[in-house]
Amino acid sequence: MVEYNGAMMQYFHWYTAPDGKLWGQLAENAATLADAGFTAVWLPPACKGAGGADDVGYGVYDLFDLGEFDQKGSVGTKYGTRDAYLEAIAVARRAGLQVYADVVFNHKLGADHAEEVRATPYNPQNRHEPVGDLQTIKAWTHFTFPGRRGRYSELQWHWWHFNAVDYNALDERTDAIYLIENKRFDDSVDLEKGNFDYLMGCNLDIDNPDVQKELYYWGEWFLDTTGVDGFRFDAVKHVRSSFFLDWLKHLRTHSGRDLFAVGEYWSGESEALEHFLKVTEGHIMLFDVPLHYHFAAASQQGAQYDMRTIFDDTLVRELPDLAVTLVSNHDTQPLQSLESVVEAWFKPLAYALILLRKDGYPCVFSADYYGAHYTGTGKDGQGHEIWMDSHQWLIDKFLSARRSHAYGEQYDYFDHSNCVGWTRIGDEHHPGGMAVVISNAAEGRKHMQTAAPETTYIDLTGHIRDSVLTDGDGWAEFRCKGGSVSVWVPEPHPPV
Repeated sequence: MVEYNGAMMQYFHWYTAPDGKLWGQLAENAATLADAGFTAVWLPPACKGAGGADDVGYGVYDLFDLGEFDQKGSVGTKYGTRDAYLEAIAVARRAGLQVYADVVFNHKLGADHAEEVRATPYNPQNRHEPVGDLQTIKAWTHFTFPGRRGRYSELQWHWWHFNAVDYNALDERTDAIYLIENKRFDDSVDLEKGNFDYLMGCNLDIDNPDVQKELYYWGEWFLDTTGVDGFRFDAVKHVRSSFFLDWLKHLRTHSGRDLFAVGEYWSGESEALEHFLKVTEGHIMLFDVPLHYHFAAASQQGAQYDMRTIFDDTLVRELPDLAVTLVSNHDTQPLQSLESVVEAWFKPLAYALILLRKDGYPCVFSADYYGAHYTGTGKDGQGHEIWMDSHQWLIDKFLSARRSHAYGEQYDYFDHSNCVGWTRIGDEHHPGGMAVVISNAAEGRKHMQTAAPETTYIDLTGHIRDSVLTDGDGWAEFRCKGGSVSVWVPEPHPPV
């Protein structure tokens, strides 16, 4: 079983300021992040999006424009220029951080010209149900990339590189997904809406030889250009699963490196996630979406939530070697379409559950770490001002404990609906391990055994000032405050 002693940070959120400064900020903060205990950073899509300098990056327009060409109203992206991006990666890697790039292969947006093509309209809520006959439509499917002028790649994209679109300039009133003539929706995708191959914009036809050749070539070019250590694949439930495996294997061969990979399969159905992991032969990890949903539910239900069930039907329990655990991300934060908020009071508990246990590869969300303040429009159509609290000081404590004490066997004490705990027994180089207690209700107490008899333990969080002394067999009663977490570690010996 793989044990990830490191932790990654998602170094952006949806409302990161569009000031072109993020890459520079990473260069400034890389050493501090490494010192805190982070071992990797996941960066947002660096390619030019249809929204230019305001695009988060998921509305991908030109994969080869990393903030270098005057396209879509700007040279730089929301996060900075190509040179600043490459410099930030280099600085982060020198600091000891791995860098993971966000890759969007599902769709393209912001075409330069419209084209007429034959297509059949389908019900957006049921992609097996046609809602009209084969007809001529006018779709924005011709990408010429005029600012780049053929540099790096001469391919221009046309309608035949896509299998579906959702806009017809000849009939703007129709709400439909148009399946292009002689094309099909791929079968190896999520079954939501009957078939979830189509998500948005111009949907890439992964079966098209030109598309495959270009994406493989782009991967080589991007890896040679940036030197990143791995990838986060966007929207994997909308693309044939085997494509990501084939692409990743190709890039690993090309680079001669064991590149990291994690996919975003946003579904609370553990069976769907496990199917993807099986198809991709364990080469690509997945974010543990069911665990996130448990955290959100626990934060909203308070003392009514049974903490003994927090890991039920999660990836980290069923397939721990392939689970990237997370508390929140850019899609779940307030005002987003997939909004699924983990309330602030529960976030310290949730981060303890992913950072201080042996299973899974934990990912810390930058908006949880640094905090965030932004305005936006909610699902109610109204404008809102959002403040997200910073949990940096406590996450840093957890990272310190993870690096210094989270070793050896783990013993769980999940025997109470409101108060749970566990111990790590440590190893030869990290004696004493640690004990963690969490309560979602009143003050919690848990009688647990460590591997350190007659040893004084202190609460690393500082929530409880009193120390605890284990008995001759390593047992002691460890406490935490109500709605809180305490992390008990051996008291440091003064230098001789």
